Amino acid sequence: MVEPLVIPRAEHPISRRSIDPDALRVLYRLKEAGFTAYLVGGSVRDLLLGRKPKDYDIGTSAHPYQVKRLFRNCFIIGRRFRLAHVKFNQKVIEVATFRRQVPAADAEEVAPGVPPAPAAGVEAQHARDLLIHRDNTFGTPEEDAFRRDFTINALAYDIATFSIIDYVGGLEDLRAKVVRSIGSPDDRFREDPVRMLRAIAFASRLGFRVDEPSYEAIGRNRMELARSSPARLLEEYYKILRSGASERTFRALAEVGLLEPVTPALQRGASERLWNSLADVDRYRLRLDTAPPSLTTAILAGSLLAPLGFTPDVYARREPPEPASPRTVLGPLPVARKDLERLRHVLLLQRRLRDESLPPRTARAVMARSAFPEALVWLDVHGGAPDLVERWHALAHDAAALAPAGSAPGAVVPRRRRRRRRRRFPRPPRT
Repeated sequence: MVEPLVIPRAEHPISRRSIDPDALRVLYRLKEAGFTAYLVGGSVRDLLLGRKPKDYDIGTSAHPYQVKRLFRNCFIIGRRFRLAHVKFNQKVIEVATFRRQVPAADAEEVAPGVPPAPAAGVEAQHARDLLIHRDNTFGTPEEDAFRRDFTINALAYDIATFSIIDYVGGLEDLRAKVVRSIGSPDDRFREDPVRMLRAIAFASRLGFRVDEPSYEAIGRNRMELARSSPARLLEEYYKILRSGASERTFRALAEVGLLEPVTPALQRGASERLWNSLADVDRYRLRLDTAPPSLTTAILAGSLLAPLGFTPDVYARREPPEPASPRTVLGPLPVARKDLERLRHVLLLQRRLRDESLPPRTARAVMARSAFPEALVWLDVHGGAPDLVERWHALAHDAAALAPAGSAPGAVVPRRRRRRRRRRFPRPPRT
């Protein structure tokens, strides 16, 4: 057992006033029910750095279905491991039971309601590598800290004593601005190859550096990234694009060769056009404290695709794939077809949005298009024409003022058609 470093309230900067009230509500209810409850993960790291966390994760000794009994607004999710999501309107507080990391072949003690273990043959095959396939074994706060990816993400805030608990040296690395793996970097990256992507992303976003053993392990194990779930990798790409540091992150990923295993076209096409596109996204994102909803997945995917030659015409020719098609640029990453179709319409509208000589009737028709809001965001992000963006915003505001009450945003008032008079025919004479 490792004796943790405990920092009392008087010696650290985290105040309850800086923690989300709903997260505090969950922490206190778990504590009052007799369970251990910690604020864990990136939220503690960000609070110590004086940054605003984008979400709050809670670790607890309560099992998922014990959490569900405490909160009516709780939903159990997950296959590989069970998580409790406590919902407050659109906000979700994630509550996870403390877990310990064990080899897949030894994972027997699982949460109530978790599906039974796979057949012995499948389990034996999984045991031959380190990739985590099951992660439902309960543990202690100490074991939970040691199963996390990096030391700076393994800190905990104890709501019972208001102290910071550090089992792995995360506070020291936070002060030194170092991203360091917990345990052997080679083992941790083979267990979950996405951790290599996250290490580079954390270092780029926070202005830290990856420690030498972890950086060298990334170089040795980078091709393992191809074994990760494509849907999870795509979500990590979107997180990077929404972070406000996407240019620095993708430059660092290209430098270490982490783009090659999954998206080799991005690795080969890493040029000034791509970096300028990502810098545009970062400037737009950093206008606000958090990622705005206007940065949709269609716009984010397009910010990677367009610099490499993606055009509406390329998307229209689906077979065989063109050199700049989504299938060749983003490889197996499952970009939704609706996002690609929306991106196509967004790019098609750019010529209209840049035309200052459009007659009012045509401008109203452009604003009535469903892709107009995202097309205007694209012009704002990548167009380099703030005056045009302001002009279209003013036109949209005027159109919205004239629209009938209850109409959809961006709706255009239809022109009143003149009623056509019926033609009267003479009656036939009576006989």
